[in-house]
Amino acid sequence: MLLFDTHADTLYTRFQRPQADFDITPDRLRQGGVTVQTMALFVGGSPELKRVDETFAGALKEGAQWEAQGIRRLDDYRDCTEGEVAFIYSVEGCDLLDNSLALLSAWRGMGVRMAALTWNYENCVGVPAIMDQDAGLKPFGKEAAREMARLGIAPDTSHLSQRGFYDLLDMGIVPLASHSCCGALCCHFRNLTDHQLKALFQAGGYVGINFCPEFLRQDREADLDSVCDHVIHVMELGGAGHVGFGSDFDGIDAKPQGLSGPQDFPALLNALRRRGLSEEEIADVAGRNLLAYYDRIDPRTKG
Repeated sequence: MLLFDTHADTLYTRFQRPQADFDITPDRLRQGGVTVQTMALFVGGSPELKRVDETFAGALKEGAQWEAQGIRRLDDYRDCTEGEVAFIYSVEGCDLLDNSLALLSAWRGMGVRMAALTWNYENCVGVPAIMDQDAGLKPFGKEAAREMARLGIAPDTSHLSQRGFYDLLDMGIVPLASHSCCGALCCHFRNLTDHQLKALFQAGGYVGINFCPEFLRQDREADLDSVCDHVIHVMELGGAGHVGFGSDFDGIDAKPQGLSGPQDFPALLNALRRRGLSEEEIADVAGRNLLAYYDRIDPRTKG
């Protein structure tokens, strides 16, 4: 079975705290049967571009260390091999674009396949949900989103304002939310409303369910079933072919009971079985839905 995780902050955490006990290691990925781990190149905890650039460069060095350990870096999720552990880059926060589209081609050349338009700071692209849900994409942000679509980089709406989310859809761009949950089950500014989710699925988008307890339950007492609740809610909204996992491992301080790292993915899949999902549905959620999403946005198939 193919198994993808669309978000983790491991490279940033390794750069900032090299002695930390990391959620994600190559051995834990193998234990969990993870085929491709998405590794975010995160802008970091400062809006200053010099600091962002240093953080980005540091994360890239950590990615090179993974390659040196024999973990293959992919250019496309569809290049994966079942039974092998590989990783792929994403970008979390487009601050470094700094009103220039040129960097996007360089990112694509590095194998970046998704880019969150904002993190928690306003930037040249747009405004995050934490600041103002009603603020849309900036003119340059719309240009950047169109260029991402041309290059085959998925615009990632996790952290983006609601207005920015709908701006993308109004432009005919098909985004994903790499690590978000359902606002109907847990009211949090980072979660997507049912209206957003339905619009995302109708457009052909994708959502990776985040494992952060704060996003899963109001009381933060999350467990494996809490993650299943969000997956099943998405499916009931019409997103059966549009949902997967976006753990946020190494970027969250707490984890659901029974889900402390990628080695516990088999327990999560078993929990979905107990909740009534068929083997075909589980294979879709684990990996096939993400591959189908990239087929839909592949610029080579668009006229």
